Amino acid sequence: MDVTPEGSWSEVRDGMRIDWDIPLVMDDGLVLRADVFRPLDDAPCPAILTYGPYGKGLAFQDGYKTAWEILARDYPDALAGSSNLYQSWEVPDPEKWVPDGYACVRIDSRGAGRSPGFLSVHGPRETADLYDCIELVAALPWCSGKVGMCGISYFAANQWRVAARNPPSLSAICVWEGYSDNYRDATHHGGILSVFRKNWQEMQVKTVQHGLGERGPVSRVTGALVCGPETLPEEELARNRADMPRDILENPLDGDYYRAANGDLSKITVPLLSAGNWGGQGLHLRGNIEGFVRAASEHKWLEVHGGAHWAEFYTDYGVGLQKRFLGHFLKGEDIGWLDQPKVTLQIRRPGQIRFPVRAEADWPIPRTTWTTLHLAPATFSLAAMPPSVPEAITYETTGPGVTFLTPALKEETEITGPVVARLSLSSDTRDADVFLVLHVYDPKGEAVSFYGALDPHTPVGQGWLRASHRKLDPDRSLPWRPWHTHDEVWPLRQGEPVVLDIEIWPTCITVPAGWRIGLNVRGCDYERKGDATTLSNMRYPMKGCGPFLHNDPDDRPPAVFGGSNTLHFGPGHENWLQLPVIPKA
Repeated sequence: MDVTPEGSWSEVRDGMRIDWDIPLVMDDGLVLRADVFRPLDDAPCPAILTYGPYGKGLAFQDGYKTAWEILARDYPDALAGSSNLYQSWEVPDPEKWVPDGYACVRIDSRGAGRSPGFLSVHGPRETADLYDCIELVAALPWCSGKVGMCGISYFAANQWRVAARNPPSLSAICVWEGYSDNYRDATHHGGILSVFRKNWQEMQVKTVQHGLGERGPVSRVTGALVCGPETLPEEELARNRADMPRDILENPLDGDYYRAANGDLSKITVPLLSAGNWGGQGLHLRGNIEGFVRAASEHKWLEVHGGAHWAEFYTDYGVGLQKRFLGHFLKGEDIGWLDQPKVTLQIRRPGQIRFPVRAEADWPIPRTTWTTLHLAPATFSLAAMPPSVPEAITYETTGPGVTFLTPALKEETEITGPVVARLSLSSDTRDADVFLVLHVYDPKGEAVSFYGALDPHTPVGQGWLRASHRKLDPDRSLPWRPWHTHDEVWPLRQGEPVVLDIEIWPTCITVPAGWRIGLNVRGCDYERKGDATTLSNMRYPMKGCGPFLHNDPDDRPPAVFGGSNTLHFGPGHENWLQLPVIPKA
C-alpha cells in the first residue's frame, strides 16, 4: 500500500488499482476527496464519474439494508459476477466496469462524507464543483481525457445541471432516474409542497455529513470513518449545512431559488441516455422525459423501465445498455450504438414484475391516438360525450374523493405516454389542492397496482395541481402536457368554478379486455387499503404514494385545504381525461 502526503493511499486488490481519498482542489481552494477504481495496466482509460452526498465509503448493504435485500431477492443477476464488496448506493459497481477498461471515480460532494465544506445539496456551488471535478479527473495521468457520468437519482439529476455548462471533457451522460426541474419534479407537485425532500435530508444526507467522524459509519472495506476523521459537535454540523426545509417553505413559488438548482436543458449538447421509471411518480420520471425532449443534444436516447428505483440500473439489462452507450462515446467502440432506437420502452402488464421491451421512433409515440373521455356525473363514468345538463358533485377534501370509470373494455388496450385532465372546479375556501389518481380495475372491481420506484403498490398514474397555481405558460404548454408557471397566486372566489388543466405524469399499462380504467379525483394523497411497506432509508411506511406525501400543515393549512370542492358539469364546463392510446401494430 502506497500512502501519499495528501492523505490518500493506493493499493491493488481484486484485480483493480484503487486510489483512496485522492484530493481534488476546487476553484476556491477547498479539497474534495475521491476514490478511484481503475485497471492495473497503465493504458489510458476513460472515467465514469459520480459526485454526491451519500458517503462514498458507505456500503450499499449497510446504508440501505432493505433496498439491498430487495435487489438480492428479486434481481439476482444484479449481484452475479461481483463480490459486491465495493457496492455503494446508486453508483456503478467497479467490479463490473474496471475489467472492461473503465475507471470508476466516486467523489464525496462538498460537506458530505470525507469532503469538508458547507453542505448545500443541489445548489450552484455543487454544480461549479462538479464542473471542476470533471476537468481535474480528465487531466489525471491515467485518464484518456474522456469523462462520462452514470448514476441513479442524485447522481443522475446533477448531470443535467453540469451538462448544461458543457465541460470540455464531459463526453457522455447516462441519467438513470434523475429529475431535471427542482420545483416541478422534486419539491412542489403542481405547486403543492412534497415533504420528501425534508425527510430525505434527515434520513440520507445528515447521516453522512462531513464531521460526524466517530459518530458516523465505518467503511467495511478500508475501516476508515465514512464521514471524515474529525468529530464535530452538533452545533457546528448545523452551521455547516443549509436549512433546506426552511428554504423550501420560504419559497412557495418557482423562482431564482429553484432555477439556481436547475440546468438549462436547451444548452445541453453532450450525448445522453435518459433512463426513467414508470413507477417514479413523485420524483424523477417527469424529469427524465422532459430532459430527453428538451435537451439540444444531437445524440440522445430515452429508455423507460419498471420495477424498483435502484434495481434495473444493476441488472444485466441495465448494465448492458449503459456499456453499449458509454462504450461508443467514451471508447469509440464500434458496437452499433448509433442504430439504437431513439426510444426504448418496457411495456407494463398486470401481474408481471419484468416487462417486454419495445422500440419506438420518438416521444410521445408518433402513432398515439389521443382519446378524450368525459366525466359523467350521473353514472360516475368516463364517457365519449360530455353531459348536456347542469350538474355538480361535491366531495370532502380529506376523504377518498370521487371516481369515474370506463365501461369494461371490449378489447385489450395499451395506454403509453403523457396524460392530461381538465376540470371545472370550485372550493368553499380561497384555494384547493387537486390530486388525480389513474387506476385500472380488474373484473372483480379491485384496483391493480405496480411495483413503483419505491412503493411496491403504486397506482398507474398520478397528477397534482394547486388551483391558485393554475396559470399556464402558453409557449411551453402542449396538448398532452400543460406547463404551469408557478410564479404567482390566483386565489379562488368561494363557490366560483375555475378551469384547471392538470398534468398526470406519463404512464404505461396494457389493460386486458374486461377491465376498467378509472380516474379518482380527490383532495389529499391517495392511500391504498392493506399493509404498508417500509424501507430502512425512509421515515414513514408507504401506503401507495411512497414517501412523496403532501401533508405539511404549513403548506396545507386545514382552514384552507380541509373543506370541500365541487366539480361543475354541463354547458360551459369541461371535465375530461385525455389518454394516450397506442393502436395495435
